[in-house]
Amino acid sequence: MYKDIVTSFRPALVMTILFAILLGLAYPLALTGIGQILFPSQANGSLIVQDGRIVGSRLIGQAFTADRYFHPRPSAAGKGYDGLASSGSNLGPTSQALADRVGGDVRTLQKTAPDSPVPSDLVTASASGLDPPITPEAAFYQVERVAAARRIPGAMVRGLVEQSIERPLLGVLGEPRVNVLEINRRLDRIGATKP
Repeated sequence: MYKDIVTSFRPALVMTILFAILLGLAYPLALTGIGQILFPSQANGSLIVQDGRIVGSRLIGQAFTADRYFHPRPSAAGKGYDGLASSGSNLGPTSQALADRVGGDVRTLQKTAPDSPVPSDLVTASASGLDPPITPEAAFYQVERVAAARRIPGAMVRGLVEQSIERPLLGVLGEPRVNVLEINRRLDRIGATKP
């Protein structure tokens, strides 16, 4: 009877070890190698390097609060854009705390452009709390504030926004968007004066 049990378990044990090696080691290593060869930037997190140091990722939002920069969507991830605490706030449409926060953000933003409606993505957080893009409307809404803070013509900043709009993939997948980190890096490169 003991011999029958060992004989029965041997194929199961061999298959478990074989598939652990195949699916736990060989397959992930093969995909990692293919990713490093074909898409090295994306496989390493789409990191942005400036002057030899990493300044961010095209995939993760960052908090920009100075008037001379375009501001991203609000973040509910930890203390803001914390990749280790990625999540939404879990506040629903009937939440008074959410209504108070959004209302306060709208009033603050309306001071910079009182005649324009505030784009919703400037006052609402994404589900992950880490999204780096904003809508073109949200970027255009901030043009005058950024231009005034940098003491450059609004037309120059508006042109920069137009150049920074990323179109949907194949014309249909996704929405037009502006990556906040990228446009802020472009702003810094134009050599504008600091306030």
